[in-house]
Amino acid sequence: MESKSWIKHYDQGVPETIRYPKITLTDLLQIPASTCPDKAATILYGTKMTFWELRENSIRLANALAGLGVKKGDRVGIHLPNTPQYVIAYYATLYLGGIVVNLSPLYTSDELEKMLNKTGMTTLITFDMVIENVRPIVLKTPLSSVVVTKVTDFMDGLEKSTPEKLGLNDNWYHFSQLIDNSLNTKLPRVQLSPDDPALIQFTGGTTGIPKGAVLTHANIVAGAYQVMTWSTYIDKIIPAEQHSTLAIIPYFHVFGNVVGLNRGMLACTSQILVPRFDVDELMNILENHDNITFFPAVPTMINAIINHPKSKTMPLGKKFCVLSSGGAPMPVELIEQLNDLGIFFTEGYGLSETCSLATVTPVIGMKKPGSIGIPLPDMDIKLVDIETGENEVRQGDPGEIVVKGPVVMQEYWNDPKETAAQLRDGWLYTGDIAIRDEDDYFFIVDRKKDMIIAGGYNIYPREIDEVLFTHPKILEAIAVGIPDDYRGETVKAYVVLKEGKTASEKEIIDFCKEKLAVYKTPKLVEFRDSLPKSAVGKILRKILRDEEAAKDVRKANLSDMKKDE
Repeated sequence: MESKSWIKHYDQGVPETIRYPKITLTDLLQIPASTCPDKAATILYGTKMTFWELRENSIRLANALAGLGVKKGDRVGIHLPNTPQYVIAYYATLYLGGIVVNLSPLYTSDELEKMLNKTGMTTLITFDMVIENVRPIVLKTPLSSVVVTKVTDFMDGLEKSTPEKLGLNDNWYHFSQLIDNSLNTKLPRVQLSPDDPALIQFTGGTTGIPKGAVLTHANIVAGAYQVMTWSTYIDKIIPAEQHSTLAIIPYFHVFGNVVGLNRGMLACTSQILVPRFDVDELMNILENHDNITFFPAVPTMINAIINHPKSKTMPLGKKFCVLSSGGAPMPVELIEQLNDLGIFFTEGYGLSETCSLATVTPVIGMKKPGSIGIPLPDMDIKLVDIETGENEVRQGDPGEIVVKGPVVMQEYWNDPKETAAQLRDGWLYTGDIAIRDEDDYFFIVDRKKDMIIAGGYNIYPREIDEVLFTHPKILEAIAVGIPDDYRGETVKAYVVLKEGKTASEKEIIDFCKEKLAVYKTPKLVEFRDSLPKSAVGKILRKILRDEEAAKDVRKANLSDMKKDE
């Protein structure tokens, strides 16, 4: 493939390469604090915090944490939803040279314990609604400090919490009191380098302990610049004071952290905070905002918004300027709905190991349904043989995606074996399978692990997903390979119907037969009220596959018991 031949598809103003400044993430906060100090940095249900207030609160908390013993290189867990407290804690940790460990509030006590021990975390910043998950594990981990806040503590007009009201342990600390009692607003005298670790981002996992991708300040700064640069033409048209980001994707997820939070700081955008995704609540928030310039999201969120009853009377086309979708491909029907509404959108691809970034479709230029687009500036991508990991495949043939560029992680935390397996000569081996078309646009075929092998055929379930989504009665659907005595595996579809709709298994299978080869057509259909999703709304194929595997084990056990009888 001709070197970076995809550049010809870049929108006007997007450079071939970016000159990244040698700065750290704390310098990103300084940019809006200096250029627009009185603009709202965060907006939580109408309560605003300016960029200057955010900087000051972050420095005061940093100095308070230093008083508790937090020093450069220490791991600080942030166990919070999208609130001002998350943003303050994030930059406070970074001012000290600490390493942020992103922790989902959905983690169980057992999961938290594993994460804390794996990282050697010394400080945990958490909140009222998950305290009971934290209490049982404190003495089983290296934790020396626990800091607690209440979700609503930074909302005007609501009663503020106290250590007594939160029922804190004697040796725990109250988030707001630490800030209030810290009068030192001087920057911590810590020498920071762009190559210092900034974030440990656990990869998505549903069993065992996920790997912790170590992202440096330079990695995340590069990611923020890449995302901001990609929409530079649109951003220049909109006055700076109007720039805003709808922050639904959790900051504890790499997509929300890099594309939402840090890109937002660099672009001086107000972050409209949404602590949880509840579509009814979100529609109420949208009613109070005339225009949102940037909205990172996943297809399930977009689908829920567009199909909500209020969308029929709400001018969604005027509400959103640029919508950035990731995590899964947008169905063709959803793309057509966005085009009908007149909303600019991009679809992208990335991993925790790449700051959630690798490829994206142009904001204005050519898009192709189902495509993850073209590599961002300074990113190199090639498709290699799936079995050997060597030699680039021919155009149009499926190959494993390998990625190189400034956003690729430093390593996996304390895991040299996995690091060596995934990072080879600077290239990250992703485990994702894609094809490249004649225009150098990339299309994800599937994960290596998700590929279904039925009767000797390789079947990519995403292709089946796409067909299922075109059925007029289907709201959500996903295809999974399940054990089959004869074929090895067979295709099963899990389907959620639109409200008020009914359908039979035969109707869904017959619909697929018209659009798919016989060997790809689902043999089984299971209707459900909902599908398992990650914290960012991505449908988890692995959980469904594991459920089926567990059923198979139970059947085998029952069969053995009957034989014994």
